[in-house]
Amino acid sequence: MTNLDIIKSTYEGSTSEENGKNLARHVADDICWTEAKGFPYAGTYIGLESVTENVFKRLGSEWIDYQFTPEDYIASNDEVVAYGTYSGTYKKTNKYFEARVAHIWKLSNGKIISFEQFVDSKSVAEALR
Repeated sequence: MTNLDIIKSTYEGSTSEENGKNLARHVADDICWTEAKGFPYAGTYIGLESVTENVFKRLGSEWIDYQFTPEDYIASNDEVVAYGTYSGTYKKTNKYFEARVAHIWKLSNGKIISFEQFVDSKSVAEALR
């Protein structure tokens, strides 16, 4: 698998569970995962367990139909950028949002070593209020 194939597998499975399994299969034990400032889950998390607790479980419990829809990818050596749109409805306010986003992935020897999120968080913040 190429680095691009690895990253695509984390987005383009038939279910969220499949995407999660593909991510777990390809992450380094000490992955460094950064959610953008201004995003509800902002911060840097080390290891998949920390990412799961602080990001994925919250996305799954606090949102309805939260998803990232990739528009395209850019790959160069050990970096892959995925960009597209987040969307979903925040359960507490029942407000829907869409936001442009880019994810920068870094890989080493076929393992994902880092993730960094860039997102237009204004519409996300508005959905929370």
